[in-house]
Amino acid sequence: MERIPMTESGYKALEDEINHLKTVERPAVIRMIGEARAHGDLSENAEYHAAKERQSFLEGRIQELQRKLALAEVIDPSRITQSKVAFGATVKVLDGGADEEYVFTLVGTEEADVKQGKISVSSPVGKALLGKAVGDSVVIKAPARTIEYEILEIRFE
Repeated sequence: MERIPMTESGYKALEDEINHLKTVERPAVIRMIGEARAHGDLSENAEYHAAKERQSFLEGRIQELQRKLALAEVIDPSRITQSKVAFGATVKVLDGGADEEYVFTLVGTEEADVKQGKISVSSPVGKALLGKAVGDSVVIKAPARTIEYEILEIRFE
């Protein structure tokens, strides 16, 4: 199976989520199932069916997260050549068309969160930025418009 690149913080976040699901969510669902069973006839017990559905979702999520952790390849940005954009880099760019600056951190697909400025290295923007240096320009063809970014700063944290 193919390894999943991720940062140390992304790996830790997955571990924390699994821990939360196992120690908080799973016991709560088990209690809900027990309480619903106490109400009698399970065939028409909406609370019981909802709790069992929640339990099924939780167990599936735990298995999914465990698979991701098993395939994870934690990449240490400090071991990467830091003069060019690479996995783990935080990149400040200038959008010439909109005259706005943006900051992106290139992460694995499992960690991507656009609202936090974390973009996947396999996204169109991530692919365009990889291997570029400060002062380089990249062009991304988006459905709405063509975007041109100038790389202002690269840092690895």
